[in-house]
Amino acid sequence: MKKSDLKKVLKPIVKECIQEALIEEGLLSGVIAEVVKGLSAGQQPIVEQKQSTEERNRLANEEIQRRKTKINETRKQMLDAIGQSAYNGVNIFEGTDALSSGGTPDAPATTQGPLSGIAPGDAGVDISGLLGNGNKRIWNSLLEGKR
Repeated sequence: MKKSDLKKVLKPIVKECIQEALIEEGLLSGVIAEVVKGLSAGQQPIVEQKQSTEERNRLANEEIQRRKTKINETRKQMLDAIGQSAYNGVNIFEGTDALSSGGTPDAPATTQGPLSGIAPGDAGVDISGLLGNGNKRIWNSLLEGKR
């Protein structure tokens, strides 16, 4: 018997056996039920929690207050360590601010930026009136090449 003849005879028999096993014996419904159960069990709803802006601001303010308190405690401890009588009771740290960025004594020197020596709270120079109405003709004459 040839392979193609054997195929023609066996293919309908195998097809009927598989169909009978899947449909009549309930194997297919069991497989589908297991797949659906597996898909639904693995899916948890994804919930994204965002902090509100007010919450972030409150936490930032609390952190700033905590740092200020720590700095003041450190100043007080330093004054107590050197003794109040050493400087006749004068607070030598009065009016001082903490460094904007500090380093460690063992660390190598870092490169300095263009604003490295400027305090972070420094407002700088007010240039809002630089292009004001009163200076318009001066700027126009400079643009034309006249002075």
